[in-house]
Amino acid sequence: MRKIVLFNLTSLDGYFEGANGDISWHHVDEEFNEFAIAQLKTADTLLFGRKTYELMEGYWPTEEAIKNDPVVAGLMNGHDKIVFSKSLKKAGWHHTRLINENLLDEVKKLKSMPGKDVLIFGSADLSSSLIEHNLIDEFRVMINPVILGNGIPLFKNITTKIGLQLLKTKVFGNGNVLFIYITKK
Repeated sequence: MRKIVLFNLTSLDGYFEGANGDISWHHVDEEFNEFAIAQLKTADTLLFGRKTYELMEGYWPTEEAIKNDPVVAGLMNGHDKIVFSKSLKKAGWHHTRLINENLLDEVKKLKSMPGKDVLIFGSADLSSSLIEHNLIDEFRVMINPVILGNGIPLFKNITTKIGLQLLKTKVFGNGNVLFIYITKK
């Protein structure tokens, strides 16, 4: 069975986006890039909500992304992508399927299919829905050494307590700390 893996960068105070969608505080460097490549190689499918999908589609297929970060761009562009949205009418990024309904059924089907991990980046609303229905198998949260004071919380709209078990931590040279958790069974 495939794993659904949530990965997100967050501030120390729990925001994955600052005010007005600001992510300029993300500490992304060569060490992070090596981690990103290794993580993408464990997966073959990416899940997005509409907002994150539009941001990713607006960057990764561009000449700039391919020139600046050819390995990550190749992986992002080559993986299958599923965007869950009730408002999006079409998805133009190569290898993308748009799903407008039956989110939970689609994710359950995806988990039962053969393949590598399925990664979720950003997509707080989508993630919250999947968390509430116990469909996230692994949480990879990278804390950036910054306090924002406001923004969009990583785990917004969660109404139930979810126990987690720490599997691993990794400290990066730039001060980022990665925490990897699974849900307690």
